[in-house]
Amino acid sequence: MSETWTLEEAIRRTGVLKEGHFLLSSGRHSARYMQCAQLLQYPNDAEQTGKALADLFRDEQVDVVVGPALGGVIIAHEVARALGVRCLFTERKDGKMELRRGFTIQPGERVLAIEDVVTTGGSVQEVVTLLEGMGAEIVGIGSIVDRSGGNTPFQYPYRALTAIHIESYAPEDCPLCKQGLPVVKPGSRSSVKAGS
Repeated sequence: MSETWTLEEAIRRTGVLKEGHFLLSSGRHSARYMQCAQLLQYPNDAEQTGKALADLFRDEQVDVVVGPALGGVIIAHEVARALGVRCLFTERKDGKMELRRGFTIQPGERVLAIEDVVTTGGSVQEVVTLLEGMGAEIVGIGSIVDRSGGNTPFQYPYRALTAIHIESYAPEDCPLCKQGLPVVKPGSRSSVKAGS
């Protein structure tokens, strides 16, 4: 990895930004989508990104880093490695976010929640709510990319490495649907009917 590594260059080089017609997890539609797994598939890029994100929280005396599966797992691990602390991840079971696999948080542990991309903040907020219920002390929330436009539900300090605005539409207002373009749900190979 060269000493001139930058996140912007790595995002470009690895093809993180996708063009098309996408159904987002929020239910909204967009012509562009951020697929950070394209960046994180390269261990050197994942390590550099994790170090950069960890640097934003280095003064917070973090005990543990937690990320939601699946998108937050790799970057949470890299942030934890850079901070020299352990990493846990949450998973959905029956539609509810949980810590599984024997993972535990002790009351009072200082926890940093990490995600790859924050758009509405819904997944991370579910993680935070779970951690609060376990008595964790949330020290902050971080992500590689902030797509929220400042509209997150977070009550804790939130920091991202970069902010990118990507317009999204309610399905009934989507110009791509009106053009009849097939909608792709990212992370799957399936298309869904335009207008859905």
